[in-house]
Amino acid sequence: MAEKDFDYDLFVIGAGSGGVRASRIAASHGARVAVAEEYRVGGTCVIRGCVPKKLLVYGSHFAEELQDASNYGWTVEKMSFDWATLRDAVLKDVDRLNAAYTTTLETNKVERFLERATIAGPNAVRLASGREISARCILVATGAWPVMPQFEGSEHCITSNEVFHLESLPKRVVISGAGYIAMEFAGIFNALGCHVTVVNRSETILRGYDESLRDRLLQITMARGIEYKFNCPFDRVEKQESGSFLVYLGKQPDPIHADLVLVATGRKPKTDGLGLENAGIELGALGEIPVDDRAKTTCDSIYAVGDVTNRVQLTPVAIREGQAFADRVFGDKDTTLNYDFIPSAVFSQPPLAGVGMTESQARQAHGNDIKVYSSDFRPMKNIFGHRPERGLYKMIVDAQTEKVLGIHMIGPDSPEILQAAAIAVKAGLTKADFDATVALHPSMAEELVLMR
Repeated sequence: MAEKDFDYDLFVIGAGSGGVRASRIAASHGARVAVAEEYRVGGTCVIRGCVPKKLLVYGSHFAEELQDASNYGWTVEKMSFDWATLRDAVLKDVDRLNAAYTTTLETNKVERFLERATIAGPNAVRLASGREISARCILVATGAWPVMPQFEGSEHCITSNEVFHLESLPKRVVISGAGYIAMEFAGIFNALGCHVTVVNRSETILRGYDESLRDRLLQITMARGIEYKFNCPFDRVEKQESGSFLVYLGKQPDPIHADLVLVATGRKPKTDGLGLENAGIELGALGEIPVDDRAKTTCDSIYAVGDVTNRVQLTPVAIREGQAFADRVFGDKDTTLNYDFIPSAVFSQPPLAGVGMTESQARQAHGNDIKVYSSDFRPMKNIFGHRPERGLYKMIVDAQTEKVLGIHMIGPDSPEILQAAAIAVKAGLTKADFDATVALHPSMAEELVLMR
């Protein structure tokens, strides 16, 4: 079939961060592009993920700020919190972003199909309406979906998808899991005055992050009132006549009383029923779509980017992958993505962020031929707040070359500070380069150039 005989040059399944970027860039290169989205344009990050969650984090911070205000001379009377006001403001902004993403597609003349699409063959997709469309290339960008383990009473639990739509603020929250989603919502609910219990099958929070930062976050959040139950798998959840729940844990005789049970035990690639077998594509062990370094699947006409590939589940990575794909296939640019030194953050309270190797990773790779610098300090912001919480910054350095292998930090505004520091790590700068930079005083960020 000649290229002009296809309905489109590119058909994208999924209008999230990666899919929208790929669609826009491919269209800018002159391709005829269409995208199908079964829910709302914007995807996980914009509709039910990092953006609305960050807005909840901002909203919850006011509890702390208002408490501290009197120490700075402010009189704040009749403080109260209304969950519905915050919830509706967040959802209104989601509507705004959905409209903005839609406008982006329209402006770039990308045709939209607001219905589910599946793969019918190497060059064909089938819409839920039954219509079959042909395309020279197909890009799968369907993202990932929350995992809901099956146990007795699991139907009474919610995931991060539903948490933004709660009718009222629960008094007692039980969260299953201790990854970044669990820890972020634990901080939000705790700050808003809920009693929070984090339940985890293992004894580790935030696996993959630097151990010192994990320990510091655990200490601080426990002091803030968050309870932890480690090595405790869920047994069952029973709903009471009052509408509340009893959460039974393995090897724990007494149940936990809860008004909300949030399961945040991970996310899996959203490939169920996608029809990939119709193009001869076999899924990986976790349901992911295997791709090469150019996002191509085992079928030459089908590609995949973002969380559905389970490479790095981060929105900026999906965006970069989507752009690189479009530039390669439609813009004649041999672009690939470098996955080294990708910064990441957890918007817990306090937040933590890191880039590059953790201390344990560096020791595995370099043995004892590394140097670890750190700064353990009390942020100025906490002094009038009468909080003993301390920030911690770490720098991991190659002992031979002095090249910075990783930077990790916990404390107020850590993600904002780390973004700039990540540029230096990515550029291969040395500890001496940091030392030669004059400190910006007074700031928390100055600790990066003062570590000894």
